[in-house]
Amino acid sequence: MRYAKDGQPLRVQQLVRNDRLFGRAVDLFWKTWGEEGGRLFYEDAMTHALTDVEGTPSFYIAVKDDVIVGTYALLRNDLNSRQDLQPWLACLYVDPEMRGGALGAKLLGHALVETEKRGYRSLHLTSDLHGYYEKYGWKNIGVAYNTSGESIPIFHNYTRKEGADQS
Repeated sequence: MRYAKDGQPLRVQQLVRNDRLFGRAVDLFWKTWGEEGGRLFYEDAMTHALTDVEGTPSFYIAVKDDVIVGTYALLRNDLNSRQDLQPWLACLYVDPEMRGGALGAKLLGHALVETEKRGYRSLHLTSDLHGYYEKYGWKNIGVAYNTSGESIPIFHNYTRKEGADQS
């Protein structure tokens, strides 16, 4: 899927092979979301995701001028207490230089389309960001608990077939 900001083409793609972008993507996911010394966790998870590119987990990058400017992942569970819900959107990131250009909204819409392709009718995420996801049609449906016992809001949205807001 291609988008543009400032006239420069931008593509959103799933990581489907260990190529030159793969290592950069692992580094970005880890540096953005991981803990010190935890790069191996991301590399292992992302490498094993390559074995079934039509399932979950799946990792995505937004690329502009050969630079990764955004990310997200579709996961079976986002390391929280709500093991009954799946799939989960995680690791949504937009490079600070690209913020304000609706890339985050585009990645959210892309995630819903990819979720539907995998046969799911809805998608979940956890975030303590108030007001952001709601403006794109996501509904707060309660809380989950992380591995430290802290609560975090759960958001839910439907895929296109179910009438998701694709802003």
